[in-house]
Amino acid sequence: MRSLFMAASAALALALPAYAQEEPKGAPAPSEIVAAAPKTDWVAIPAEDLLVMTLAPDAQGKPRQVVIQLMPAPFSQGWVHNIRLFARAGWYDGISVNRVQDNYVTQWGDPNYDNPEATGKPKPLPEGLRVMTEADYSAPTSLITSHERPARNGMQTHRPRGDAYAEFTGFVGGWPVARDHQRDWPTHCYGMVGVGRNYSPDTGSGAELYTVIGHAPRHLDRNIALVGRVIEGMEHLSSLPRGSGALGFYTAEEAGKRTPILSVRVASDLAPAEQPAFEYLSTEGDTFATYSEAIANRRDPFFIAPAGGADICNIRVPVRRVADAG
Repeated sequence: MRSLFMAASAALALALPAYAQEEPKGAPAPSEIVAAAPKTDWVAIPAEDLLVMTLAPDAQGKPRQVVIQLMPAPFSQGWVHNIRLFARAGWYDGISVNRVQDNYVTQWGDPNYDNPEATGKPKPLPEGLRVMTEADYSAPTSLITSHERPARNGMQTHRPRGDAYAEFTGFVGGWPVARDHQRDWPTHCYGMVGVGRNYSPDTGSGAELYTVIGHAPRHLDRNIALVGRVIEGMEHLSSLPRGSGALGFYTAEEAGKRTPILSVRVASDLAPAEQPAFEYLSTEGDTFATYSEAIANRRDPFFIAPAGGADICNIRVPVRRVADAG
């Protein structure tokens, strides 16, 4: 019996899964590079640039909160103005998630506004909304300036293997951006927030917003306004039930799948103790350069062959929550 037990033990040892192996020494992983970044490499996000969106609790009664960072100048500022106005007017309170298309987007807004399954009258829009044109989807390259460290026209260029959608890609002030020789524009990466619109020349007001929940739909770049990105609570939007209607809209029979949005607030309007505080890793510092190169050429122990490049959307800008402002 003892020999059988020992043989079985030896066989079990040979069959141990990979996670039981001792990790070999190697180059640091991107996450380790970020963890070692000095405090000086982190940039505070102003509370005025944060939206706090509270969804209805989930089926187990757990609270759900999403934090969105709004796009800074020079990009999409007309829409960002409108979004703050909508939030401060309380217009977003009581709207819902109306569309969840698998591997594409989650979209929210007034269920009675431009919704194929609308059953009532849309909410009246607040006064003071700006109207933008298609030219506002991008910004002249001459407007891009750096406030942290000189770079090529303020842009840390990243194009080790080219890009199918732009001559150059890189980062401006912590945001993924594409560029040609005349204009810059934000890119549709996972978690980015955009403005729903109708057919051109309509450019949307900000009454309908969406976030990317799948493979980066870069073909939307310069065709729809990007206004921000989800920096916390993305799981609450990416895991919602998919709609079976056209483009992932919920059908009339699926009305119960809509997730109510209880409130949306600009963080700076909250009481100091309630204001969330976040920082992003400067995209113009040495740490980010090391981090992005490590993603493009993984040399930490698990990897065998460095890829030699990375898509702009694969180099996610690290964002972290810090002690609340209050």
